[in-house]
Order: sequence, then structure tokens, then C-alpha cells
Amino acid sequence: MVTSSNKSIPLNVVPSHSSATASTVPSELQTEAGQTGRNEQKQRYNLAKLAKRLRRQVGQAIEDFRMIEEGDRVMVCLSGGKDSYAMLDLLLSLQRKAPVNFELVAVNLDQKQPGFPEHILPEYLESIGVPFHILEQDTYSVVQRVVPEGKTTCALCSRLRRGSLYTFAAEQGFTKIALGHHRDDMVETLFLNMFYGSRLKSMPPKLRSDDGRHVVIRPLAYCRERDLENYAEAKAFPIIPCNLCGSQPNLQRQVIKQMLQEWERKHPGRVENIFRAMANITPSHLLDRELFDFAALGQDGNTPVAAQDSWLMPKNGASDSALPVGDKPDNTNNTAKPSSLNSGVAEN
Repeated sequence: MVTSSNKSIPLNVVPSHSSATASTVPSELQTEAGQTGRNEQKQRYNLAKLAKRLRRQVGQAIEDFRMIEEGDRVMVCLSGGKDSYAMLDLLLSLQRKAPVNFELVAVNLDQKQPGFPEHILPEYLESIGVPFHILEQDTYSVVQRVVPEGKTTCALCSRLRRGSLYTFAAEQGFTKIALGHHRDDMVETLFLNMFYGSRLKSMPPKLRSDDGRHVVIRPLAYCRERDLENYAEAKAFPIIPCNLCGSQPNLQRQVIKQMLQEWERKHPGRVENIFRAMANITPSHLLDRELFDFAALGQDGNTPVAAQDSWLMPKNGASDSALPVGDKPDNTNNTAKPSSLNSGVAEN
């Protein structure tokens, strides 16, 4: 971990070769030095306050969803971005005081992107004494070869990355896989799936992989992206930008992010309310018949008889004009179906 600090100008120490006293220091320097000291003190206070809030949020998420338990071996996926650095740092802080014993191992997937600084993560992890593994898989070439020019690479890149990490987790016997997605990622994914997949679905804080072999956790589920940015800046993490994703114009996730930022600017607290709504669902007030048995809601608690529903369907040969105005059936079959998109819509 790289840290830095600025020393204030000492006002009460005079070199031995001088007969000057503290009173001879120009008042401008005294004022400047005092202001510098106050600024540093305020920065330390703000960082301590931010770190305490983030630790509380991560700890609450772990407790609410039982993310980490006694004896867990947690594979912390480290990309080199602000979120994964913060996740590792916060988990290490909680580990020192946790009432249960668990192991943290950092894992990075080197996807062989051109210009990727391979030395940064190993040097950082060695400096803080965290065990780690660097996996090397040339998924970059695969993505560039398979994805047509002008299309976003997120979907394929995500699948390849996830496959490599899942395989390694199984080989090493990790019991949990920790990903660095935060609150804003989850809200963005909710809208991505609604707008482009016609589904009410987001990123769960904890899930079992499709093959049933892995449990994935997201300890930053309660954390705001803005807080993580400030934390990463204050801690001076050696951030590695993702040129593969960041250079893509009109990325759908970026469009959603801008929409939410605009909402938040005009209506502060709206994103927080959306996030809270994801944990406060009323299935009986939606339309999913698999989540709620609407058919069982008859008069006086009686289940409707199928024959009583016949009036809802036009008889054979009846024209659409037999239905009330505005109730004509849609013969175009526009039912939206989730499709395979190169849009960054998260499956998990």
C-alpha cells in the first residue's frame, strides 16, 4: 500500500546557528503552516470516518447474507480497479477483528491486454503481505477475434473471465468467490435488465453458480461508488485502468450510469430509494404468476372455476369487434424475450 504524508512547518524549533526566535517567523508562514496542519487533520478525520462507514456497510452485508463463515477460504478477485482494491482492504480490516476464522487470497486474471502493467499488482500484494495468484489467460485476443468491430465486448469478456476464475477456484478448493460490485453496479444492472432484457433482475449479493460448485459473494453490496472512489484516492491504491472496456463508446452501462447520475443530481436520494426498493418487494403487486398465485384469489376466498373464465376469451369465429374498445388482442406477439446481448447485462 502506497501512502504519503506532508509534514507541517515546525514553528517552535530554531536552528542552533541562529539566534532567531519563533516570533521572528513571518506571520504569513505561520498562517500558511497552521492552515496546512488543519487541512491534514481534517483529511485524516474524513478518511477515518469514511473507512468506518465502509467497514460497517461491508460487515452488515456479510452478516445479512451470511457471506463469510467459519473456515471459509475466500478468493478475492482483484482486477486492479478502485472497487476490488477497496474490497480487499476492507476485508483485511474486518478479518483482524472477526469472531470467525477465514482465509483471504487475492487472485488476478491477466487477460493479456496490450500495455497491461504486470508488475503493479504483485508488488502491491507483496508489500501488504497478502497471499496471491496471478492467472494468465489470453482472453483479450479471443474477444478481439470473436466480437465484431463496433460491438461491445462485455458479455464475452465476462463469460471468459468468469470461466477462468471458477475453474481456478475449484482447483484450489476455495469456498467463496468475492467480487467487487457495489450498490451502484446493482442498481445499474437492474435497469439494464429492464431496458434491454425485459426482466426485473439485478446482481444478487450472494449466489450459487449455475453448475452448483461455487458460492459468489459481493461484500460491497451496501457501498456507494462515490465513497469507494474517495477511499481509493485517499489510500493511494495503484489503480490499473481497463482499456478494453473503458474505450468503448456508447456502452449501455455507461448510458444507464449517466441517467442515474442525472436523476441523483435533480432528485437527491432517488438512487438510494431504488436500491432500498430492491429489498422491499411485494410480489402480489407485480405480474409474475410464478411468484404469486393470482388464480387462487377468488371471491370470498374461493378459487375461480375455469368455466367461469370463458367470458374472457372470444368464441371461435368471433371478430375482434366483439371485444370492448381498447381490449383488442395483440396478434403481433410482441412478448419480449431475453436475448443474447453484447450489452453488459449481467447474468449474475
